[in-house]
Amino acid sequence: MTGNLRRFGIAAIVALASTVAAAQTFSALRGGTPLDQEPEAPAMTPEQNTSVHEPRNYPEQPPLIPHSIEGYEVSIHGNKCLSCHARSRVRESQAPMISITHFSDREGQFLASISPRRYFCTQCHVPQHNVQPPVENDFVDIDTVLKGAAPGARR
Repeated sequence: MTGNLRRFGIAAIVALASTVAAAQTFSALRGGTPLDQEPEAPAMTPEQNTSVHEPRNYPEQPPLIPHSIEGYEVSIHGNKCLSCHARSRVRESQAPMISITHFSDREGQFLASISPRRYFCTQCHVPQHNVQPPVENDFVDIDTVLKGAAPGARR
């Protein structure tokens, strides 16, 4: 390895340091399982199942799914979400209607029914689980930033 360090110089040292840093990150996420082995998967936590709408953390964030969708089919053959959230079903179901943005195509033309590119709801909308983040996080939502309560925020 010493010969390689001499031959490649600083680039080799930087690459080695990056590899060590990456291994430490994997270690934090994988526990004690070596990289060449598959770790035991943790048990799944149950989905939240309420009618409470979670607040959005940033502008344009897709709304979160507050109820369980376990067993829902969302495929080319059917979309269980539309049985409550379709325009024709919201009066009966009392569920929020799909956003008008889901009815426009790539050219911005509005369609009579949901756009094929917005049909697969779980591409953007996700159910919630009560879990701790796998890595530390210092995310601050936009309202906190605007109030100036975030560290380093402008007033």
